[in-house]
Amino acid sequence: MKIMKFPTSHMTQLMDISEQVKEAVITSGVKEGICVVFTPHTTASVFLFENADQNLRRDLLSSLSAVIPSDRKYSHVGSNAAAHLKSSRMGASVTIPVHEGRPMFGKWQGVFFGEFDGPRQTREVVIKVIAG
Repeated sequence: MKIMKFPTSHMTQLMDISEQVKEAVITSGVKEGICVVFTPHTTASVFLFENADQNLRRDLLSSLSAVIPSDRKYSHVGSNAAAHLKSSRMGASVTIPVHEGRPMFGKWQGVFFGEFDGPRQTREVVIKVIAG
């Protein structure tokens, strides 16, 4: 199991972590199985998304903000209700098949970490590769 720890630099941002996931799969030595990528945070997420066009990342953040605006009045006691709601909508984990020692991403697919309550000094992503 690999635990990535890293800072984020913006209130909301998307980080492509596909290379770190690929490296974890390769170094695990698992040839056939699954790779689970998970974040333990309730104001961040891990998800699969298109990784070729950076403009699409901005479109995703903009769309999430339109559906879940930060300036809306929420019942949540804290000031980060929108971050919790965005995170729950995007999900905390993904499972990727591993074949011949490599994660089976689609042609335009990557694994992303979504920050919705930053910036933060430390965020974590857990990568677990399981033989099967």
